[in-house]
Amino acid sequence: MNRSLFQHWNQIKKKNTKKRSVIINFGPQHPAAHGVLRLILQLNSEVVQRLDIHIGLLHRGTERLITTKHYLKGLPYFDRLDYVSMMSQEHAYCLAIERLLGYTHITPTVSLIRILFDEITRVLNHMLAVACHALDIGQMSAIFWAFEEREKLMEFYERVSGARIHAAYHKPVNEFSPFLDKQLLSDILFFVKDCYVTLNEMHNVLTYNRIWKQRLVNIGVLTYEDCRNFNLTGVMSRSVGIKRDLRLSKKNAYALYNNIEFKSYCGNQGDSYDRFLIRMMEMGESLNIINKVSTTLLTNFANNKDFLYSTIFSNKLFYDTKHKPYTSMEDLISHFINWHSGFSIKKNSVAAYIESPKGEFGVILLSDNSSTPSRCKIRSPSYFNLQALPKLAKGHYLSDLAALIGTIDIVFGEVDR
Repeated sequence: MNRSLFQHWNQIKKKNTKKRSVIINFGPQHPAAHGVLRLILQLNSEVVQRLDIHIGLLHRGTERLITTKHYLKGLPYFDRLDYVSMMSQEHAYCLAIERLLGYTHITPTVSLIRILFDEITRVLNHMLAVACHALDIGQMSAIFWAFEEREKLMEFYERVSGARIHAAYHKPVNEFSPFLDKQLLSDILFFVKDCYVTLNEMHNVLTYNRIWKQRLVNIGVLTYEDCRNFNLTGVMSRSVGIKRDLRLSKKNAYALYNNIEFKSYCGNQGDSYDRFLIRMMEMGESLNIINKVSTTLLTNFANNKDFLYSTIFSNKLFYDTKHKPYTSMEDLISHFINWHSGFSIKKNSVAAYIESPKGEFGVILLSDNSSTPSRCKIRSPSYFNLQALPKLAKGHYLSDLAALIGTIDIVFGEVDR
């Protein structure tokens, strides 16, 4: 067959071929779905034309259940929302309760302990996010290194709370654990030194890898308008160049973050590769913060063995830790009442927001002169970030969908709530 006949045959074949869209399911059991995510995909060949998100398969009514419990008994629910960013969510709930109570001056020791475990949690989250993202695309080395470091961090969780994941460690107003000692802080400092080595290994394997860059560069590009329209926060918004981090905010800063020197990184392309780089850099900064806070606490221990007991805020609602526990029957009765029956809070409403690893996590509480909140509304970053997936996926190949879900870093405990 000569060239002219071959071209003529192709033209006839194109005229007789009708383009048809194929509709398929993605998930909810797909390993790259990162949970019970179900997507209805409309494909033209292998290109995504449309994407519909189906959520709610993990819905447990968390916000409603919190209103049936005393304020302190609602705390463990926050470990089960984003179950890889546990203590940071506890922090937000504690801040909301403290503002309802009117406590605005939390002691430096309590703030430093909360910062320490917030940043440990940030490293926990980003290690999992980057490692699983790499595994979804086909790179296996990172997950072995990252999970070794996560085991060490979970051991620190366990040493202060007794639990690896559902810690329920933070408490409103005060923060006390007899297991937060010099040995634990020394071990955390040793961990920071070793973890820098692991980050360098992950950086060398991934950042300049040609295949890794081909799978991420210019994939899932966001714009400033997209972030405004979808209300994106955290790494998703900073990848576009939006300089917003609540830890560095003069107006919305919490704990003692505004007294610690550290950096927050931004991208300029808004693609998946920028988001990967930001998470890697944030882990390095979190290790820097952990190092500074642990050193400060160790110095306080060296100067005063009982500083942890003497600097905790004492109040009538919680047990006064300046003294040995239960020196009188009245102390025991007061402790029992506060932890079993709860304490009443005057009618009020507050909102508390923190910079969680996935974005801005918020808790809105309404009190009604009782010992239980009348309403609890949770602002979970994964829920908002997931909204951008149809925009990100349109025009990309089906094989890019795993990379796009990984770059959003979603956990369905806080999406469905």
